[in-house]
Amino acid sequence: MMTHGRGIFVALAAAQAVAGGALAQGAANTVALENEYVRVSRDAAPCATAAAATCEDRVILAMSDIALKAGAEARQMKRGQIAVFKAGESYEAPAGGSYYEVAVKPNHPPVKSPPELIPPPKNLIVFEGARFFIYEERLEVGDTRPRHSHSQRVEIRLNNGPMLHQWVYRDGGVAESEPAIVNWREPIIHMVKNIGDMPLRNFILEFVPQRPDAAAGK
Repeated sequence: MMTHGRGIFVALAAAQAVAGGALAQGAANTVALENEYVRVSRDAAPCATAAAATCEDRVILAMSDIALKAGAEARQMKRGQIAVFKAGESYEAPAGGSYYEVAVKPNHPPVKSPPELIPPPKNLIVFEGARFFIYEERLEVGDTRPRHSHSQRVEIRLNNGPMLHQWVYRDGGVAESEPAIVNWREPIIHMVKNIGDMPLRNFILEFVPQRPDAAAGK
């Protein structure tokens, strides 16, 4: 079933077969990001039909008002709301607006994490799973998030207005950068400041750091 939480709902829908294959024709034109870990599709849902070893863990992120149907349940979603589907659960491609489908690739390479794990403050956790968690990154105008770290993750900016300045700590030095709307992030230790004119909102899907015994194959 789909459940709500702070305006964000997580979908745990019963499996439903929908027309078409797991990867629809023409999907390449909608790919916003793809690597060995994830495939992010813009305004398309090539993984709406659950398929073992292809379309298992997936997330729908609304970028405007959309209608999402899974089994007998239908929900109206607003910008920034998510629906999470697990292996074996299917849904219909959202209708009525803009969205992203984030498909986590099964059997992806081991997760990479920074040498030091420093939890980032001021974020809102909206989903926690065994392999990844999702949170809304928030930062008020002029505010700075102190030095913190992340493992590999997908970042999708929900506010296009604010500018974000980053100080990245790597190889004994500090580099500066500003992100695009859809980003893949490698492990990082950084400090961030919102230098825009509105609060920052980011969707983040971050992979859970791999345990040392798992990395050793135990």
